[in-house]
Amino acid sequence: MAARNWPYVTPGIPDAYFERLPGIPLTHRETRLLVLAHLRLQASSVLWDIGAGTGTIPVEAGLLSPQGQIVAVERDEEVAGLIRRNCDQFGLKNVEIVVDEAPACLASLSPTPDRVCLEGGRPMKIILEQAWEFLAPGGRIVATASSLENLYALSEALATVQARSIEVVQSVINRLETRGGHQIFAAVEPIFILSGEKFN
Repeated sequence: MAARNWPYVTPGIPDAYFERLPGIPLTHRETRLLVLAHLRLQASSVLWDIGAGTGTIPVEAGLLSPQGQIVAVERDEEVAGLIRRNCDQFGLKNVEIVVDEAPACLASLSPTPDRVCLEGGRPMKIILEQAWEFLAPGGRIVATASSLENLYALSEALATVQARSIEVVQSVINRLETRGGHQIFAAVEPIFILSGEKFN
């Protein structure tokens, strides 16, 4: 796939710019914007993205934090290759892809993160609690859930680790699409986005 140029300082790369694999979730552009807003990245941020899937968050974060380091954790080698291809087409050199399973691999990751994004994995509650142990003081954690079960598990985990400034939002997004001879508004799958800060 030819290299792509995203010449803007704002995030929001169109979904069609990313290579995909059947059955592998992609964080849609509008939801991605909400996740990135809650991460509050800085130019030198260190982000661990756990359950990176297609790699849309690592790509956007890598562009937003050019002096930073992004560590994308994905347990499936084929999916990890997809993330690498998506990073390569944007010319990113600051994204490291770790093929391993969380939470077992977290102790071996470096450098220490000041941001953690939890997009998948099981059990999510335990992964969040263990990732929290490595999160630098003053850091932020953002997690996504597409089910009530995961929403509950993540909410419980944020309470357990005593996260501060907890926020929970649900994306409700509709896109104009052409189907046959008609234009309709089609819903993008709603996602819960949870975030919190670590003060000690």
